[in-house]
Amino acid sequence: ICSALAVTSQLSTALIMSLALTAVTAFSSAGIAAIRNHVPSSVRIIAQMVIIASLVIVVDQLLKAFAYGISKQLSVFVGLIITNCIVMGRAEAYAMKNPPWESFLDGIGNGMGYSLILISVATIREVLGAGKWLGMEVLPLVKDGGWYVPNGLLLLPPSAFFLIGLLIWGVRSWKPKQAEKADFRILPAHGDAQEAH
Repeated sequence: ICSALAVTSQLSTALIMSLALTAVTAFSSAGIAAIRNHVPSSVRIIAQMVIIASLVIVVDQLLKAFAYGISKQLSVFVGLIITNCIVMGRAEAYAMKNPPWESFLDGIGNGMGYSLILISVATIREVLGAGKWLGMEVLPLVKDGGWYVPNGLLLLPPSAFFLIGLLIWGVRSWKPKQAEKADFRILPAHGDAQEAH
């Protein structure tokens, strides 16, 4: 998610990254599902990586050919789709056990869920960080005679992690059943336990 969050300072780049990731997830899942019965278990991860990497290269070349400006903005981050846990996770957990069409739909669904997060983060960052949405001014800036002072911190890459953390906190507060149970409990220190008695 790190590479994807780095491109969420503008909604336009987040939309392209979302489309790229969804396409790679869907088509790689379908391709892996199609050959799942012909790949030995000992080399399945390598076969999955070859399919995913090939699709990422195709997406990168298509971006360079048809959307060069966006391709320059996304730079190396498109190539890092290969390392994305969702792509590899769906290939291993779902595509290796299901037929191609179902795996394709699973890839679309998971890609769209991931895209929703990227688009949410990008919208917040662009609107509050620059006063714009898809390049159009939505909050009149003080420098142009308006009232809004943009928060430049939201345009820095670390702000994406804070926003994603706030989104996770919000969802888990809204739906507490989504929170995982703690793996361990923090026990009081020995001195504190004796003082409590």
